[in-house]
This record gives sequence, C-alpha cells and structure tokens, in this order.
Amino acid sequence: MKCLFLTMLSALLLTPLAALRAANAPPPNFVWIIADDMSPDTAAYGVAEVRTPHLDRLAGEGCRYTRAYATAPVCSSSRSAFILGCYQTTTGLHPHDAENLQPLPAPYKPLPTLLREAGWFVTNAAAPGINATKGKTHYNFAHDSKQMFDGEDWRKRKPGQPFFAQFQISHPHRPFTIPATYDEEKLRDIKIPPNYPDHPLVRRDWYAYQRSVEVVDKRVGLILDQLKEEGVLDNTIVMFFADHGRAMPWAKQWLSVEGLQVPLIMRGPGIVQNGREDRLVSLIDLAPSMLKVAGLTIPAWMEGRPILGGEFPERSVLFAARDRCGDTMDRIRTVIRPDAWLTQNFKPELSRLNWSSYKEAHYPGMPLLRVMQASGELDVFSARWLAPTRPEIEFYDLKTDPLGLHDVSKDPKHTTTIATMRKQLDAWCAVGRDRGAAGDPATEPPLEQILKIKRAEYQRMWQTRLKMPEPTDAERLEWWMKTYGLK
Repeated sequence: MKCLFLTMLSALLLTPLAALRAANAPPPNFVWIIADDMSPDTAAYGVAEVRTPHLDRLAGEGCRYTRAYATAPVCSSSRSAFILGCYQTTTGLHPHDAENLQPLPAPYKPLPTLLREAGWFVTNAAAPGINATKGKTHYNFAHDSKQMFDGEDWRKRKPGQPFFAQFQISHPHRPFTIPATYDEEKLRDIKIPPNYPDHPLVRRDWYAYQRSVEVVDKRVGLILDQLKEEGVLDNTIVMFFADHGRAMPWAKQWLSVEGLQVPLIMRGPGIVQNGREDRLVSLIDLAPSMLKVAGLTIPAWMEGRPILGGEFPERSVLFAARDRCGDTMDRIRTVIRPDAWLTQNFKPELSRLNWSSYKEAHYPGMPLLRVMQASGELDVFSARWLAPTRPEIEFYDLKTDPLGLHDVSKDPKHTTTIATMRKQLDAWCAVGRDRGAAGDPATEPPLEQILKIKRAEYQRMWQTRLKMPEPTDAERLEWWMKTYGLK
C-alpha cells in the first residue's frame, strides 16, 4: 500500500497558516523522534527477537518506509543534512565532528528556523525516560539554540499555536548497557549477518544492542502518551527515524546498506494506517515534506523532495557520502538505486579497517576480528573485509543480495549498469559542487592536530580500563570478553 495523503486533507494542509486560521482549520503539528545509530531493527521491520510494541503500534497506525536512507553513515554529517534538507557535501558540512564550527552561509537556514519564523513553536529536548538530559543537535555548523528553538517543552506554546517538537533518543548509541544476564533463547535467535563471525562475543554485543533498541521503544511510548494526554496526537504528524545505521564494525561510518538504511515510520492526519512504502526515500526529504504540508515555500536550495502533501516523487537514484570521521580521513561516495548499489572509494589504498579511535575504543568486534584473522579462525568471506586495500568500485545487486554484501563489480553482466551509475555519481558531484573533494574545510585544524587529540583520548580511555594506554588487540579482546561475562 502506498502512503498517500488523502486528497481533501492534502488541500487543507497545503493552505498557508494565516488562511488556515481564518478558516478555523488547525494547522498541523510536527514531531520528530530521532534515535541514535539504529538500523531498521524492530518487529515491524521483521526482527522478531526484538520487542518493540510502541514502534509497532506507530507503524500500524501509520506508514512504514522500507527504503529510507541517511545521506551519511555518521551523526553530525547526517544531522547537518536532514535539518537543512540538502546534502552535507553541498554545504561543506561533510566532515564528522567538525572541530571549528562556522555559521551557516546565506541562503541556508535550518528547518526549525524556517518553521519558527512562520509561527510554529519549535522545541528540542531529550526524550523522556532514561538519561533524559539535553536534546542532541550535533550539527557541523555554529548555532545558538536559544535562537533556533523556543525551548524544550512544546506544551509551553501559546494557546492554539502549532508546534514542531524534536525528541532526541540517545539509544542505541554506544556504549550499550551490558546485561547482567542473558536470555539464552534470544541469544540463539539473533540473526548475525554473514559478514560477521558468529562468535559468542559478537552475539552478546548484538544482544546488548537489541536491548538498547527496546529502550528506544519504551521512550517512544512515553512520547506518544504525552501527545495523547495533551489531546494533540491526532493533529500531529509524528516521524520516527534514526540518524544512520547501527553502531557495528561494518555499519556506522561505512557506506553500506547496514550503515545507511534507517527505520522511518510516520503517523498523522491523512497518512493511511498500516501503510508500507517501498520507494526510495532520503532523510533530506523530511524537511521539504514538512514545509509543503505546512503550506510554506520550499527553498530552491533544498535538495530533498517532499514525500507528503502531493504525488510521491519517483526517483531512480539517491546519493550518500562519507568523509573524515573524527581521526579517520576518507572519501567515499555511493549511488543507491532500487535494485543496485554502487560505491566509489576515492582512497582505495586504504583498508576498510582504517584506524578509528572511536571504534577501537567502543567496538568489541574490532580487536576480535583481527585476533581471529591472525589465528586463522576467520572465514574467507569475513576476512575479505580486513584486506589492506579495497577496490575503487564496489557494486552490489540488490535484487539477489538485499544486504549488499557480495561485490559483483567484476561480473561482465553488470558492466553497463556500473558505467551508468558512475556517470550519475559524477554528475551529482559536479552539480552539487561536492565540497568533500577538497577534504576538510580550510577552517578546520590540520589533520595531524586532530589525530593527536583523538589518540590522546583513546589512550586515556584504555589507561582507565587496563592501566595501559596502548593495549594490544589480544589485551583489548580479553577486556571485552570479561566485560561481557565470557571470561
């Protein structure tokens, strides 16, 4: 079933705010619920071993998008893109964790500012529940939260004033909470992707991730309860999504299906119940969608396309990019089609296991993979991800390989498709003036300085854990095994 707006309601929602008020028609409210580092790992998306009743209810009362993708596999780059409705490579906000934030140049304005200027009460807050602290933004541009948002509680708006409330959920970002006990049946039921070794540590780490997803679900339930108690749920378009894919070795920071595909569920007036949309969607589509539903002008510089309030955009391709992530310099670009996935590695001399202090400090799979490889325990398929170099072009046939794990770029039958997609990528980089081609913006510190700072943070963490700043892979693996109760 396609998730289409009803014709009459679409016309109503597309009326400007002043006209809506004159006609006594309430303007729509908007709620974003944003999870950190989460793939489509809920029961509604087919992951039976995860209990997510609130997200499942949201999907049953609304629409589930099965082909939604972030524009970057890491938070600050992705968040900078979807809050503006355009690719981070166009705006120069491509490096993750920019060190020297700069104001947005004209004509760019973030979505909260556009809605606030049009009369919406705009808030940003941590979702109620565990670790309910300040709401995350993590944009790669300088901003004043007091100017961008009206506060943290949408309930403080004026009577009848429409609102746009963002709720930030820190889960399932690492570090995961390590369970005191494990449900053995759930451990056995976890479907570990074939590019990961089926090792007890991997299984327990995945188990902890899935329990963190369940925390996300509980916090979503609290938000829905709050909206219902205030009597606004039925006049509010609720969008649940994640900033990028799960925090696993070959997901976060990588232009893989696992790193880019996210859950996207919408519920609200005019959105059909129990809907499913299988066409391509990018997170940069959300901002223009809301502007269109609100009856506001979509700025010409927005590269996303509205997926609400009219005909659904039929697209042949989406794009995504990865550049520097913390202390890991790289440049990768991806073209996504409904049936195919092409990735270009502009630095093929690098390994996919390119050093990342963040991953080496927080991912138990990193030392495990290398220790298993050194001892000959890693199967050939998993081991290829640890090769010292990588191909310039990777191609995945999503018709036969929906997880995008088997590179078939050398298969002659895909030659024409690969050539076409490479031209599409070149054209996108040219039209958007891909600012990642030049590396970091000139305002960023030298890479050597960033490397030094990040390495010192890594060393302090392991000094605290093991009383040594540079433990070996075996020593770190031993620590993780004990932490997960396997030693």
